[in-house]
Amino acid sequence: MELQLAKGTRDIFPEEQMVRQKIIDLLRKNFESYGFSPLETPILERYETLVAKFGAGQESDALKETFKLSDQGKRDLGLRFDLTLPLARFIALNPQIRFPFKRYQIGQVFRDGPIKLGRYREFWQCDVDVVGFKNLKYDAELLKIVDEVFKSLDLEVEIQLNSRSILKDILDSFGIKKDRDSVMITLDKIEKIDESEVEKELKEKGIKKARELILLLKKEKDNKKTIDKIRKYLTKESLDEINEILDYLKKVNLNSVVLNPGLARGLSYYTGPVFEVFLKDSEIKGSVCGGGRYDNLIGSYTENKREVPATGLSFGLDVITDAIRLKQNFENKTSVKVYVVPIKNVDECIPIVQKLRDNDINADIDYNEKNISKNLDYADKLKIPFILICGSKELKENKVKLKNMSSGEEKLLSINEVIKLLK
Repeated sequence: MELQLAKGTRDIFPEEQMVRQKIIDLLRKNFESYGFSPLETPILERYETLVAKFGAGQESDALKETFKLSDQGKRDLGLRFDLTLPLARFIALNPQIRFPFKRYQIGQVFRDGPIKLGRYREFWQCDVDVVGFKNLKYDAELLKIVDEVFKSLDLEVEIQLNSRSILKDILDSFGIKKDRDSVMITLDKIEKIDESEVEKELKEKGIKKARELILLLKKEKDNKKTIDKIRKYLTKESLDEINEILDYLKKVNLNSVVLNPGLARGLSYYTGPVFEVFLKDSEIKGSVCGGGRYDNLIGSYTENKREVPATGLSFGLDVITDAIRLKQNFENKTSVKVYVVPIKNVDECIPIVQKLRDNDINADIDYNEKNISKNLDYADKLKIPFILICGSKELKENKVKLKNMSSGEEKLLSINEVIKLLK
């Protein structure tokens, strides 16, 4: 048997996983600072939940790429392709939930789709959603979260904003009534594939003024110019909706959001504002974050079909990690901060390593009592920043030798002094 990974999956080495964990910790801290609480849902869902007509939509790439399987009871199941449908199912099953319900979830999702840089078949999403109110200030708040997260990660991004209402108004003006979800999915590709391919797809769907439509929906450098270009096609409601979000963003000093009237997102459950985030000056061309408002989805899962408005966004952990990898090497190969090296006195060193751990210092110890040169080589290979050499003579004086692996500097210190220095 030839050992191979399943296509589109990968093993994640410790040096990368530590970076991923730092990203998750940063996201979690940011989400909770805005009042979001954690939620966990199953990776497996009933297939009928994922393919319901009010879910992803028959034209959605996500639905076409769903991994399908059966259990021993011959029930059809599917691996979740996002964290939004499971949230909708959760809210529908728990009518006692108080609104607004602000939740975040970080977990694996699966899509049997094409593979490229930053895209896998098993990947992680980090979602935040607000359920229960139509207030557009929640949508705007999500964009501020995006801005803060990527600034903390030192990644420069372009945050693109649109509304499904704008697209519907423009399609109405062009007389496009049939297969609108399918047309929107094609329009969403304007900046992602060659324009000639988009035009070809639109013409295949019966759109006669395909070129005119593409030019109208291309974003301008200035939001005012974009609004002026499309204003005559919009209802007052659509114009007010987008202006309300832009006005909120000015209040929180976020002026870099770009209005892109061609942005649709690929899932048919979106009903209002949608957003997508792209890296600037990066080899990664796909989005690193995206989301939008979906006021009809959750209610469609309930028995009485009540309206349950919601909005949310999702950060792609894998693609963000890849972006960081392109900017810097992942040097640290272990979480160990100090490595304790006994000199033929391992039993005497066990209390020392435990005291370090009790003081929240990540520590490990050489139980095998290798010689110092081998331990130095081990620490150097794993990029452990400090070595603690414990000779019998030093221990009799209640001292240890702390070696800085970067500078080579050595200090004779008490264990309490080591703890104070490392903390």
